[in-house]
Amino acid sequence: MKKYHIWTIGCQMNVADSTHVGAELEKLGYEPTADIDEAEVVVLNTCVVRQSAEDKAAGKLGSLKPWRKQNPDRTLALMGCMVGVKPSPALVNAFPWVDVFMAPSEASPLVDYIRNQMIEGELAALEQQQLQRRYQFQDDAYPIASVKHLALLGDAPVAAHVPVVYGCSHACTFCIIPFRRGIERSRPQVEIIQEIRGLVAQGVKEVTLLGQIVDRYGYDHGDNHGLTGLLREVHEVAGLERIRFLTSHPNYMTDELLETVAALPKLMPHIEAPIQAGDNEVLTRMKRGYTAKDYRQLVARIRRIIPDVAIHTDIIVGFPGESDEQFQQTYDILEELRLDKAHLARYSPRPGTVSDRRMIDDVPDEEKRRRHQLLEEQHERISAEINRRWQDKTVQVLVEDRHKGKWRGRTPQNRLVFFSDERDLRGQLLDVRITWTGPWSMQGVPADRGQVDETIANRLSAQENLPTTVSLIAENSM
Repeated sequence: MKKYHIWTIGCQMNVADSTHVGAELEKLGYEPTADIDEAEVVVLNTCVVRQSAEDKAAGKLGSLKPWRKQNPDRTLALMGCMVGVKPSPALVNAFPWVDVFMAPSEASPLVDYIRNQMIEGELAALEQQQLQRRYQFQDDAYPIASVKHLALLGDAPVAAHVPVVYGCSHACTFCIIPFRRGIERSRPQVEIIQEIRGLVAQGVKEVTLLGQIVDRYGYDHGDNHGLTGLLREVHEVAGLERIRFLTSHPNYMTDELLETVAALPKLMPHIEAPIQAGDNEVLTRMKRGYTAKDYRQLVARIRRIIPDVAIHTDIIVGFPGESDEQFQQTYDILEELRLDKAHLARYSPRPGTVSDRRMIDDVPDEEKRRRHQLLEEQHERISAEINRRWQDKTVQVLVEDRHKGKWRGRTPQNRLVFFSDERDLRGQLLDVRITWTGPWSMQGVPADRGQVDETIANRLSAQENLPTTVSLIAENSM
């Protein structure tokens, strides 16, 4: 069987897009491989939200030039925000060894390219065989001919991402997403439900509904209650244990939505609500549409309606014109609100955005790094203090996989928990008693295994080489 390899960087939407591409390649008879040299097809799914991500993608493309030239039957595809809605002539000319250019969330150019190279009879038989495997996960109540993101080979993940709205029409001044992913487009609800039913049939226990501004699901069709209605429908999918959604925008997070989260048990108490900056002038230049006071009131509403909630945010430091005093406003609001997680990023000008065309990137890189480090240190301290509250308490964990010999899972608030157990617990909901806490993760023992020697457990935890730095997957787009 032929093999494919997909390299992905960037946001969760890119992860979901890569899953879709993989499913489409499997439908054509390919199987995944972690070894690029074994693959006949390689897909690079790229991000350009920050310059560092774009540089990384360009470097990866360069490294694959010999791989592509060694064998004329190989196929190299470039996907994602580096391509945008339509590849520019400059991009095509810069990388002539790329065979296929694919817009974000769009697998058809690669599928069509491969289909055109296959023998017609072989293709028909192969697609029929693979489609039969896919349709075993479908429900006759939703007769849809093609549903995205259903894996065909291997074990399905315990937690999966499901895009519900593509693109963005909000147009923050720093954000390149509307230019690269296009205008806001909501998927049909029936298609989303069908996809989730298929994922659950394959073993998925948790889904995260994705959108650049997920709260605006349905707005492009005149339905300002679209996400609330969708969440209620997803909640009815049998076999699904947990539901999350991201990323939200403060302007569209209504009490109705928050009350839905509080009322439905499968909806996790975990809210992503980026503030981006704590100073009103900076927020105005960013075109965010709210003030620091508005954000404080939002956090208060979230915590009132969902008392056990975890709130995550995004921050950009060094935005054009940000003074020391304005940065201090950001530091102060984070100190005051004590949010559970902050995805931090240094401002990176993106070609074509308003901030790039009309503003001067006048904060020196050294100063951006200094401010970034201050927030990192603050975040680590606050996170450690928040997690310490869970010491000796029992939490429910959805077990996802093994990592360095331990099981790894997440609490309803999306806190990372590690524990040891010889049983096969993948995909199970398990009560775990916390015996050690750190800023980025916690460790514990299964509650059904009784008490353990705390001294030994804590000593082992301290010796483990667990993650000690926060994952900074912060994009200027959120």
